[in-house]
Formats: sequence, C-alpha cells, structure tokens
Amino acid sequence: MISHKIADVLTESLPYIQKFKGKTIVIKYGGNAMVDEDLKSSFARDIVLMKSVGMNPIVVHGGGPQIGKTLEKLGKNTEFVDGMRVTDSETMDVVEMVLGGLVNKEIVNLIHQHGGNSIGLTGKDGRLITAKKLKTKIEPTSEIIDLGHVGQVDQIDISVINLLLQGDFIPVIAPIGVGKDGFSYNINADLVAGAIAESLNAEKLILLTNTLGLLNNEGELVSNLNSTSAKKLIDDGSIQGGMLPKIDCALSAVKNGVERSHIIDGRVSHAVLLEVFTDSGVGTLITKNG
Repeated sequence: MISHKIADVLTESLPYIQKFKGKTIVIKYGGNAMVDEDLKSSFARDIVLMKSVGMNPIVVHGGGPQIGKTLEKLGKNTEFVDGMRVTDSETMDVVEMVLGGLVNKEIVNLIHQHGGNSIGLTGKDGRLITAKKLKTKIEPTSEIIDLGHVGQVDQIDISVINLLLQGDFIPVIAPIGVGKDGFSYNINADLVAGAIAESLNAEKLILLTNTLGLLNNEGELVSNLNSTSAKKLIDDGSIQGGMLPKIDCALSAVKNGVERSHIIDGRVSHAVLLEVFTDSGVGTLITKNG
C-alpha cells in the first residue's frame, strides 16, 4: 500500500518536472523555515532536488530575527516604524555581517550538505542590486520618517546571476543593495525576490510565510487570486498588515513577466516541493487577470 502511494506521488510529479525543466524559480526564504532545524534541512533538500531535475532555483533570504538577536547581544536598541527597522550606520554594519555573512553562508552550507552547488552573494556583488533610500510617511499626519539605511530596489543587473546559472550553481542572495551615494541599504527580502523574478522573467515567484497563505475574513485559505479579486479583499479588509506588501509584490511580479506567484506556508515540511511538484500545491496562487 505504501509503495503504491509513493508511486502515485512520483507519477504526479513527472509532468511538473517536464514543464519546469530549464525554468527559473525564485524563492524568498524566511520565517520559521529559517530557524527550525528540520525545516531548514527540508528546504535545502527541496532546492537541491529542484536543481537536480533541471530547474534553476534562486534563493533570496531574510534574517530579521537573527539581526535582532545579534543587536541584542551587542546591547544595541532597535526601533521599528510600521514594521521596518530604523537602521543607522552601526546597525547597518550588523545587518551586513548577519545577512551577508552568517545567514547567507549557513544556507549555502546546508545546500552543499545535501549535494548541491551554491554560491552566496549580496546585492552589492556584481552590482546586482542598485538601491535608493526608502522614505516612509506615517499616517494620519503624513510625516516623512527617515529610516536610515533602509532602501528599496532601484535597478537589478542580472548578469552575475546568469553567470552563476550558466555555471550550474544555485545563487543564494542577501537583500542588501548599494546606492549611487555609495551607502549600503537593507531592503525587504520579498521586494528583492520579486524584483529579481521580474528581471529574469521567472516562471515562478514563491514567498514563504508563517501562515497558510492568504486568509479571508472567515479565516479560510484563499487558494487563487488575481488583481481583481485582490482589490475586493483589500477593500473588505481581508488583506492588511504584513500580508499587504506580500500580495502587492506577488501581483507586481505576475504583471511584469512572472508566470505565477505563490504565497505558501513555510512551516510545512517540504513546502516548496509540495507547491512545485503536486496538483494541489499549498498556499495561495496569484495569477494575472483572465
């Protein structure tokens, strides 16, 4: 009985392996999947398997909790505005050390342990990410707050990514960019993943979260979404808070050349494989209208 179930799963995956061979899939890695040891291992195995069957996975990772812990150890206080960390020069040094060093290299090492070939880099390498300073308005006063070294994507230069893919490596990217002013900027990892997926005309953008996906007001999973249905859910308050920028990012991606975006539950073991290789998938699928 068990052997039949395994055979069914393998058979179900075949058309997806054939469909996505040679295709680029950008995965934003964060949340519980980055801190739970079993989930970290299952994620690395998923990425190596995708590469082994001919896909081109690209990992963009966050690291907020790890940054917070390091700042706490150093006795550095952290202030947040609308969920964004106010980042002075000292904090930015820590961000670069943690994201570009500790977290990035841990992910690279995990991929290597499972038989993959990976190279870690930040957006500063090969001029991958040109950033600009992010200024945010606080409602209801519309006061403009200076967040320091918090940035947004200005331009993406994909040449270094293409070199790595041609060399059969798995790129692992920390969301740090450099501005034309020469300063380093910390950028939201979802936005970086979306911008890279758009620049590469990726087949898929997958955003790992700590929820089932997008939930409606009744707490039910919304399996499919497009820009029209998204607007309705924003208007009725179903999409709000931290989910709003993720949905905006996913919708922007499919509008600008990405075939499909997915918001999936990173707390589920092998969530990426379940999304890519099965009929049902996990989480919320975002597509263009029509």
